[in-house]
Amino acid sequence: MNVCSGLTVSPSNSQFFKGDFVSLSCEEDDSSAGWTLRRNTSEKQRTQCGDGWGISFNSSCDMSYLVERDSGVYWCESREGPISNMVNLTVTGGSVILQSPVLPVMEGDDVTLLCKTKTTPSNLPAAFYKDGSLIRKQPTGHMTIQHVSRSDEGLYKCDISGHGESPSSWITVTGRPPTTTSPTTSTNMPPTSVLSPYSTTLHLVIRVVCHLVVFCPYFISTFIVVSLYRGRAKENGPTIPMATATNAEQRLCEDYDDIGSVTTEHQF
Repeated sequence: MNVCSGLTVSPSNSQFFKGDFVSLSCEEDDSSAGWTLRRNTSEKQRTQCGDGWGISFNSSCDMSYLVERDSGVYWCESREGPISNMVNLTVTGGSVILQSPVLPVMEGDDVTLLCKTKTTPSNLPAAFYKDGSLIRKQPTGHMTIQHVSRSDEGLYKCDISGHGESPSSWITVTGRPPTTTSPTTSTNMPPTSVLSPYSTTLHLVIRVVCHLVVFCPYFISTFIVVSLYRGRAKENGPTIPMATATNAEQRLCEDYDDIGSVTTEHQF
């Protein structure tokens, strides 16, 4: 199925003065889908660009001179049926508009609203309202909402003293897509050998015997050497160095370990 990635508006505002210019485009993933820009207004429903309004070129539609009856809902639609996101554009014959994002804003982003007049500078003091309630008054005519959340979603408008009030526009806030992390899998884990109870017991017995064979002679030889050392010390004779386990005893231990390992590897 062909998918339209979205409808874009340039300039990206939701409100326009009468006589302004706007260009709308269907950003498409498949140019062969035949996307058409359509709209619903108070006068007509589902009319397409070029049918009494706008100039169509490929997947774009240019509206060179907006009038109030151009206010409405716009979207892209293909021959196969899928449609894009919808945007609401407002055209006013008044002297004040609120420049706000026409597309949904991402949760956590900053959003700046500008209260603008048609004939005077855009830095006049303005009051901003949300859902009919005063938010704040700004001496420079613009207000920034930092790190927007779902609670900031609503209907906004502004007012400039001596010039008038803007139409209202809805600001939509969308949540950020969740980040997906693939589960960590271990690909280099060594295989685990399964030992039978018999081989496990045999291996344990061999190791115990090995330790006894190594350590018992060690303690006995140590005791004898210490005794001899003390006797020789009394006679002022030469000292006898400390003895350790013999190489033969260590080789015997290693042989028993090898026997246990071979026994374990051949158990199925």
